[in-house]
Amino acid sequence: MAVSASQAGFARPLWQRVSHLVTSLLSLLVTLIGLLAFTFMLSHLSPVDPVQQIAGDHASEATYAQVRHDLGLDQPVLVQFWRYISHLARGDLGLSHLTNQPVSADLMRTFPATLELATCAMIFAAVFGIALALLAAWKPGSIIDNVARFVSLLGYSVPVFWLGLLGLLLFYAVLHWSAGPGQLDDIWIYTLEPKTGFVLIDSWMSGDPEMFRNAIAHLWLPVVILGLLAMAGITRLLRAALLEESNKEYVVLARAKGASRGRILLRHIFPNVLGTLITVIALSYATLLEGSVLTETVFAWPGVGRYMTNALFSSDVPAILGSTLLIGSCFILLNALADALTWLTDPRTR
Repeated sequence: MAVSASQAGFARPLWQRVSHLVTSLLSLLVTLIGLLAFTFMLSHLSPVDPVQQIAGDHASEATYAQVRHDLGLDQPVLVQFWRYISHLARGDLGLSHLTNQPVSADLMRTFPATLELATCAMIFAAVFGIALALLAAWKPGSIIDNVARFVSLLGYSVPVFWLGLLGLLLFYAVLHWSAGPGQLDDIWIYTLEPKTGFVLIDSWMSGDPEMFRNAIAHLWLPVVILGLLAMAGITRLLRAALLEESNKEYVVLARAKGASRGRILLRHIFPNVLGTLITVIALSYATLLEGSVLTETVFAWPGVGRYMTNALFSSDVPAILGSTLLIGSCFILLNALADALTWLTDPRTR
């Protein structure tokens, strides 16, 4: 009886893990299919005629019909959707009318720049946002707490493009602390060998310290401007979660036992809000990936955001849909990763 009871107790959490994994995978699959259906619907609702873009304005009816047949637009909608999915499975996102290159090749060229900018901005936002929230929760109502609330309000209220323009005016044009728009100066931009697509790594691998310093000089200002957006969310939500947790009974008991405020905050309160922090960081990272359009445009950063902006102005439907699909997939995968990490780190969610 004891053996069977222990086996049943072991099987129950194992079944819960398997059930949670299957449910998460099914939810992820359904969400991705919804994203595919959304981008497919956008391609059909677009006022731009893809046949006319290829055949030209003065194409004959026979040429127009042939191009329409080649694109599969004369097929039923479900057949077109299946063809759309099969092309995506092969990595075929269409041909960009702006660059005359495959959209997949353009995204492979531009996405590393966006990923580098968003990752550095996320590191900046996580380090300073968490530190500022901890200090604000350590001494609520103090000057540090007021600074934390001001930074949160600033990051939420001020448009990122206005901060970018103001930063360029102050730190590039006046103080000369920043190297300006772009990833590198012209003296290095055409000599750098793009091995990984990440300018910091490539410039470091080149062995030229001046090039590496120039890459940092170009990178730090857009990182700070973009990171303020994520830092505001992290500081505000983490501070609120820490202060709410400070009123729980176990915190009162720890204070009664004589534990210091810092020890209570780091050893007792912070682990209990870790799930919230993981969710906020994941959502902020996804927001940086999708919200870097204005930052990349202001700083002439050759990423997906700037590529999408140029595609919008040129009515380049394949490039717009490919960029939307890439950023949407990143958002969905980061959400799924946040849910998985929260489930692993917080026993209350199991």
